[in-house]
Parts: sequence; C-alpha cells; structure tokens
Amino acid sequence: MRIALALLLIGLTSLGLPGAIARAAEPMRLAFHTYAVGVHVADAEAVVSLGPWTYQAELGFHTVGIVDSLYRSRHRSAVHGKCHDDRPEPVHYAAHGFWRGEPRDIEIDYEQREPLVRQLQPPLEPTRDPVPPALRQGSTDALSAFAAMARTAAATGRCESTARTFDGRRAAEMTARTGGFETLDATSRTSFAGASLRCDFESRMLAGFNHDESSQSEYRPLRGSAWLARLEPDGPPIPVRMSVETRWLGHVTSYLTAIDGATTAVTGLPWTSGR
Repeated sequence: MRIALALLLIGLTSLGLPGAIARAAEPMRLAFHTYAVGVHVADAEAVVSLGPWTYQAELGFHTVGIVDSLYRSRHRSAVHGKCHDDRPEPVHYAAHGFWRGEPRDIEIDYEQREPLVRQLQPPLEPTRDPVPPALRQGSTDALSAFAAMARTAAATGRCESTARTFDGRRAAEMTARTGGFETLDATSRTSFAGASLRCDFESRMLAGFNHDESSQSEYRPLRGSAWLARLEPDGPPIPVRMSVETRWLGHVTSYLTAIDGATTAVTGLPWTSGR
C-alpha cells in the first residue's frame, strides 16, 4: 500500500537527537492522525529508542473510517541498526501487514552495506525488472534515510541530504532540501503550535520498474514536506506535521497528536542548530 510507505517516512525522523550517540535514551512514542481531502483516513504510532551506538524503531499503521472499509490495511515495520560516522546504518529491517486482504511481508538483513532479502511477499512480479547489484550495494531503508535527514537538521538547521533506498523490489533516490523556517498555528487536528523547520523531499525510482500497465504510476516521483520542531531546549527535532504524495489517495497530511501518550498542548521553541 502506497500510503503505508508514505507513513513510514514519518517514524524515524525523531532519530535526529544529536546527543543520543553519547547516551542511552528512553523509548519515545509519537502518535499521528492522517487526513486526505479533509477526511481522517489513518492512524500511526512510532516508537523510537537510541543507545550509545545503536538505534531501533517500530511503526504501526492502520486505516480508519471510509478508507478502512474500502482499502483495509494494517502494517507494522521495525528497523534496528548502528550509527557509523554519525549516520544511521540498518542491520535488519522487517515489515509485515496486509493491503486489501493481501499479505505484505519483507525482511532484509544488511551485511557490509549489502541488503540481503530474506523474505518478500508477494514474490517479485515477473513483469518487474530486477534491481542491479550496483544499485543495491550501499542502499538503506526509507526509515533510516529519513533518520539521516533529521540528524542533519538537528546538527546544522538544514535538511540537505541524499540517500539511495531499496525495498526488495525497487531502488530509489531520496533527496531532501531546506524549505525554510515556518510558524505553525494550532488546529483542531493537532495541539502543536510554534516554530518549525520545513524539510522538502523527493523520492524518485531508479530501478525495479514494473512494466504492467497498472503500475505505470511508479515512474512519477513522489514529493512531500516534513515540519520539524524542538519541544525541549536540548531535545530532538520532532516531526509535528508531514504532507506527502501517495499513489492511491493523492496528497495526505499527518499531524502529531500525542507524545508518550500525552495529548496536552505543545509549543515549538525557537530553532537553533547544533544542540
């Protein structure tokens, strides 16, 4: 499900905690509601924890309302890895769930920066081109790619980053750039208000195209924006809002609704880099 992939881009941005490399941290839980054309279509929860040299995260996702009756989807993904040269590098990535009743499962191990697909359900389509080894080598998962973007934002106050991803079927290049500082107003969908850094990103497929006519939308790049905010003076940049393109529902926007289960109003602090 393409909207599930889009929501995966939310989870690991909270790995931007620059000081976490030097100390362990308690798991952080972030909850989001997602809307399309003004309708509440999905909920997601990310759980992120960092050790001195490692990171791990889980993201749960499910459709709600009218979309749940039409395109019922449940999805849970997890990644754990290590930090090398202050960049997240995955060791194992897994995602399990279903889309419209069809199971979707993938497990990837990483050895010497080589992704090794251990499970892929459904199997690779006969109409899909295999991704060449040169594009698989050195690739990462989408969660870790966005974690790297957020680490850059935490350290520099800018978003510029590039990463190559591989999901078992497709290779893509994800690029991010600084969109600028913006002040977000509180809405009925989130209690957050205050200063934020907007990061604009794009995911463009490089290989693994499906030549089935029903899959031609894969050729179109997907774009989006994430708004990151500091809620504590020495805290990480937290994703408080995210707007992305999906191949099924067009633009969807996710709003932060709770941190560690609390839904009290939160206010972003003035942004300073390198904390």
